[in-house]
Amino acid sequence: MSRVDEPDRREHGHELSEKGGAMTVESVMIPTATAHPGMTVRDLFDICGRDHVQALPFVDVDGNITGRVTLSSSLSCVESAEEKAREIICNPIEPYVQGPHRSISSDAPLIKALAMMEKDDTSYIFVVDQGAFRGVITIQGIAEKMSELAVCPPRG
Repeated sequence: MSRVDEPDRREHGHELSEKGGAMTVESVMIPTATAHPGMTVRDLFDICGRDHVQALPFVDVDGNITGRVTLSSSLSCVESAEEKAREIICNPIEPYVQGPHRSISSDAPLIKALAMMEKDDTSYIFVVDQGAFRGVITIQGIAEKMSELAVCPPRG
């Protein structure tokens, strides 16, 4: 069984992190594990499914982020989902690693993350502080946080 780096499981996203009155990336960040050499596609599916994220940063043996592995890249070879999934599930993830993904610091304004997602046509960004991976923010997480901001008046 491969080693899976477990994230800090403290509560996240329940309190608004604010910097100068604006919500920050940290308020919607999802702490996740990283992908590393020796992991399998099954490990990737387990972590992404558990944490509700689309991708993980891929780190080398020294812990440096060298790329990313996404659910879509690992499933790109699947034609007949059930049959092919059985074939690839125990494969190492290395063939599916793509180039590095943009990142943002946890204290950045949330609006900056949204602008980066729009510009890069992506639904997630890795959160990195001083070279250390902290987690992932997703467009779904941002939408969920926005829905908590205010109660809408009744319609009608």
